[in-house]
Amino acid sequence: MKKSLVDHLSQYAAYHRDPRNIASHFIGIPLIVVAVAVLLSRPQWAGGWLSPAVLVSLASAWFYLRLELRLGLLMTILLGLCVWAGHVLAQQSTPVWLASGIGMFVVGWAIQFVGHHYEGRKPAFVDDVTGLIVGPLFVVAELAFLLGLRHDLKEQIETRAGGVRLRQKNAAA
Repeated sequence: MKKSLVDHLSQYAAYHRDPRNIASHFIGIPLIVVAVAVLLSRPQWAGGWLSPAVLVSLASAWFYLRLELRLGLLMTILLGLCVWAGHVLAQQSTPVWLASGIGMFVVGWAIQFVGHHYEGRKPAFVDDVTGLIVGPLFVVAELAFLLGLRHDLKEQIETRAGGVRLRQKNAAA
């Protein structure tokens, strides 16, 4: 059975109810996505416009577009910008290309794990690898919610995953 947009985002959101964890994802996930685009932007074929980064982004865009057209189009544009940045950095010297890609990847994941420390839960992808592709979509959806958009989607997710809240420390300790 194919999961819906609400299914994917609700499952992911269940691991992300602490606002500090969500905030960390606004920094960590974009860093990771750009890092992957950078690292996959070599080699380049067909005059430089085709690379593994383009192929992975096209597959990801297809996933997002199948879930919902509006968010899928936005994700496709954002992925295109990431691939563009990746291709720009891939044109630099090998040390600059690798340092920027690996550096962003490591820093992005470090920020993610700090956020999950606050959450008190492991990252969603540990239980379901699709969390790796849903994460960027989650960040875009959360940004929409912060901007006062997509109330219907937010309500459906919170009905399933609960609202955003600070983690409560165990008082019996």
